[in-house]
Amino acid sequence: MANTWGYGAMTNSLGDIQNAKAIIIFGANPAVNHPVGFGHFLKAKERNNAKIIVIDPVFTKTAAKADHYCQIRPGTDIPFMYGMLNLIFKNGWHDDKFINDRVYGMDLIKEEAKKWTPEKVADITGVPAEKLIQITTLYAKNSPGTLIWAMGLTQHTIGSSNTRLAPIVQLALGNMGRAGGGTNILRGHDNVQGATDMCCLSHTLPGYYGLSDGSWKYFAQQWKVDYGWLTRQFQAPEWMNKKGFTLARWWAGVLDGKGGNDKSHNGKTNLKALFVMGNGVTSVAQQAKIKEGLDNLELLVLSDPFVNEAAILTDKQDDVFIIPAATQFETSGSVTATNRSVQWRTQVVEPLYESKPDQEVLFELSKRLGFYDQYVAAMKDEKGNFKWPEDATREIARTIKTIGLTGWTPERLKKHNENWHMFDQVTLRGYGEMKGEYYGLPWPCWTEKHGGSPLLYNTNLSVKDGGMGFRNRFGLEHEGVSQLAAAGSAPKDSKVNGGYPEITRDNIEEVLGIKLTEDEKKRIGKNWKVDTSNIIAEKCMEAGIAPYGNARARARVWTFPDQIPMHREPLHSPRFDLVKKYPTYANKPDHYRVDTQYMSKQSQKDWSKEFPINLVTGRLVNLNGAGMENRASKYLAALSPEMFCDINPDLAGKLGVRDGDMVWIHSPEGTKIKVKAKYSYSVSPDRVWLPFHFAGHFQGEDYSHKYPKGTKPYAVGESANTVTNYGYDIITQIPETKGGLCRVERA
Repeated sequence: MANTWGYGAMTNSLGDIQNAKAIIIFGANPAVNHPVGFGHFLKAKERNNAKIIVIDPVFTKTAAKADHYCQIRPGTDIPFMYGMLNLIFKNGWHDDKFINDRVYGMDLIKEEAKKWTPEKVADITGVPAEKLIQITTLYAKNSPGTLIWAMGLTQHTIGSSNTRLAPIVQLALGNMGRAGGGTNILRGHDNVQGATDMCCLSHTLPGYYGLSDGSWKYFAQQWKVDYGWLTRQFQAPEWMNKKGFTLARWWAGVLDGKGGNDKSHNGKTNLKALFVMGNGVTSVAQQAKIKEGLDNLELLVLSDPFVNEAAILTDKQDDVFIIPAATQFETSGSVTATNRSVQWRTQVVEPLYESKPDQEVLFELSKRLGFYDQYVAAMKDEKGNFKWPEDATREIARTIKTIGLTGWTPERLKKHNENWHMFDQVTLRGYGEMKGEYYGLPWPCWTEKHGGSPLLYNTNLSVKDGGMGFRNRFGLEHEGVSQLAAAGSAPKDSKVNGGYPEITRDNIEEVLGIKLTEDEKKRIGKNWKVDTSNIIAEKCMEAGIAPYGNARARARVWTFPDQIPMHREPLHSPRFDLVKKYPTYANKPDHYRVDTQYMSKQSQKDWSKEFPINLVTGRLVNLNGAGMENRASKYLAALSPEMFCDINPDLAGKLGVRDGDMVWIHSPEGTKIKVKAKYSYSVSPDRVWLPFHFAGHFQGEDYSHKYPKGTKPYAVGESANTVTNYGYDIITQIPETKGGLCRVERA
């Protein structure tokens, strides 16, 4: 696996796509989901005659601009990518030197790839053998090539394997660490990357620090709270080191096995309260289960500028509170873009009426729960005062070393915001007053003078100028094989001409060939991740050394259920003959605190007999995410006034469905939605496509009378996620919304 830092962080940037000569897009539709960013794709065609290749179950607006389109069967990206690798290795298109010097485990990938001939891939994916050969030849021979993905690649039970094999394709071709190359993951909103970096997740601390005693002690120090007090906030100390629930399955923690639901493990108690801030609950899979969870809560609090439609979905009458939250225009602070660049957002107007910005809501909550003083301690000056958001930004900068946020001071961020016009849109390099910095100081930004790193893993640049190798994160050797990069694989101007371990207090003098003063020895931290003195980073910059080391990317992950990515059929597969050959995983107990089904669900029966149609979901450009704010605009709602289903006329003809008819879509979960059929050749006759932005109806019932007076959106309808199937990734528990089955009947 390529050592990408955040689960979905871009290695390059949107502007850098203009340097690509080939662009391959898996399960993403940037023409719709990232319409401004898609301009860079089109400019690559203008500048380099770049070839765009789209791999998607549906013919999208992005596919309409592509040179080649492959209508792949959902859930078969791994066979497709192994088919590419089969041809790449067979024809000698791989980069031997890059692999030998900077990758571990590619030999296992080569062996697996041999099995995936174009003919075999065609049978499983539905992509003709000659098409696979054509696009692989095109992609491999037009270097550099960049690989794009979004949730179409991740939202599967094997999503983590998908997102491992995609970088492996790039590693095999030597496309990592190159301008115009890399793996460029498109995040859905302007601060998804920032939310991930700050741990709006349940399995790490901010900055991806693990849930270990050492990490908690470091954060207690940085937060200026007593470690003992921190441990007492948990039921027992061991719970500090356990993963929590995920957004996908919080409802299982409420139901705790009741009514046949999966059992949860939560310290002998079920979840009783849910506090939602700025998250459209209707955009999450399994809406019937979410409704069941909402109905069984003791307390539901929804903080949002618009009515969060969880309040409409639930039948719960008491102890449901809707708090008016301020919008982004009424607040200020930083957001982190998909390419790891930070941008300062300046407040435009004061919060309107009774609305409050998020931090004020959280401050008030912490006061009532009795830990406000501890909550804000790290932001206060000697007089006990702090200024929001500047002092919060300083706290982040001095704490988060793992992804290199030290240079993100509020002063620097504001300066970038004020001088955004002084940066090149392709390279992100600044000029004039901003010379020596990259726009938004993309992390890692190691010191307060470092200019940021626009292109991860680039050894053609010095570390001072944003260069680096792969991170040394998994030890120095595995099964006798060094995990450090080979000689000659260091960043430009490095004092060490090859691989080296992550820098610690104990090895800094040896690796860097320096002597620390006695004062430096007293102040230096244990390692680069917890060195609040920043001596390690400063000394590393002088020596041209990346503090996190210089290692090999892992194609083999020995701690995962599949050490190399393996194809496994979706839990609800249309090809039951392949289920026996490529079965899913064994059931996984206590997966993010919930017992999770895999084999028991997949082998229960041949789901395709009763539900023969693939179900695919996606976005509309005018409605974006959960659609709460968009459907409240009569102009945006007028473009998509009602929920619909794209259906191929051939399939519709077999079902007796006319264009514009109402249809029922049934799911294997026993749920159904009533939507309007819309003829479209964008889908093949074996699948249908649904947008996931609607709410206000549930399984044929109109719930719109539940909206508080004056808040009903201009468009309401069924949620596609009422019929998305059960299924969760084996590593991340992201829901399998892109690989399910359904049955369509005329209403």
